[in-house]
Amino acid sequence: MTDIKSKTQHICPDLKARDVNQLVEKTGNIYEALNIIAKRANQLSRQIKRELMDKLEEFSVPTETIEEVTENKEQIEISRFYERLPNPATIATEEFLNDELYWRYTNKKKHKRQEHS
Repeated sequence: MTDIKSKTQHICPDLKARDVNQLVEKTGNIYEALNIIAKRANQLSRQIKRELMDKLEEFSVPTETIEEVTENKEQIEISRFYERLPNPATIATEEFLNDELYWRYTNKKKHKRQEHS
């Protein structure tokens, strides 16, 4: 699994308009393309959350009361890094457009429209 820092290094966190035709080129259907991107964005979101929680867990010290919670500079810097990351949907869109995603269809059946006479 690639580190999220190296994966997002070249991606601008700002949203930008996309050519819908580029998305359609890869699947032939805009809804399929958006579904693939959305599923990948969900994966990335879970991965980012897991990484952040793992890194912050290193700093946790069990205490008996909530008032005793303290933050240190490293925790703040880690949190700021993750706040500045591009949105998972932006990362997933870049991966999709750069042919970095693999997808397959689990249901090969094509549903044909039934003609009623």
